[in-house]
Amino acid sequence: MQPFSAVTSHVVPLDRSNVDTDAIIPKQFIKSIRKTGLGPYLFDEWRYLDRGSLGQDCSKRPLNAEFVLNRKSSRNAQILLARGNFGCGSSREHAVWALQDHGFRVVIAPGFADIFSSNCYKNGLLPVTLDEKAVDDLFSAIRLRDDYQLGIDLQQQCVAIPDGSKLWFSIDEFHKNCLLNGLDDIALTLQDASAIHAYELKRRQLEPWIFGMR
Repeated sequence: MQPFSAVTSHVVPLDRSNVDTDAIIPKQFIKSIRKTGLGPYLFDEWRYLDRGSLGQDCSKRPLNAEFVLNRKSSRNAQILLARGNFGCGSSREHAVWALQDHGFRVVIAPGFADIFSSNCYKNGLLPVTLDEKAVDDLFSAIRLRDDYQLGIDLQQQCVAIPDGSKLWFSIDEFHKNCLLNGLDDIALTLQDASAIHAYELKRRQLEPWIFGMR
């Protein structure tokens, strides 16, 4: 998992509440178990004018010019600004994978669905929760400037605004440590590899029949 410390980027404003995981990555694309290659299908039903399928060349598909992700100002943006209850619906990890594969490192919203939030932490995507007024203010500022940028500092737990002010967000120490050091569940387990190996050796000696030994 790629470590996360800080990012400064343009912001994509997705001004919709209750964006569910089927909107983030529709069901026909979750047949794949790969974490890469899903970016072109992100928000597929809003982004394109036709129905997409896994493996399709999206460069030739008709775009919905009204959708925010298709605006020139959204290119290469790493921060997504959304409304409340982002990531509700089914628990598919593909939603996080698609956001990351597109290039997003941070999602800012007043609230996230619990399982989506958990999937973010486990895959290196930072969910930043700000109160509704702060999010409203950010949407208003972005409407005035297409090139609006924010700076996200995980170590300091703050969002830097262009006017020099800062917004502070909370994150528990466990998830903060995992993101800063790029530790997913497997990496966390491997930190105790020597202890696990010693335990297995002891079990083999005390209960060899479990391992097919006599």
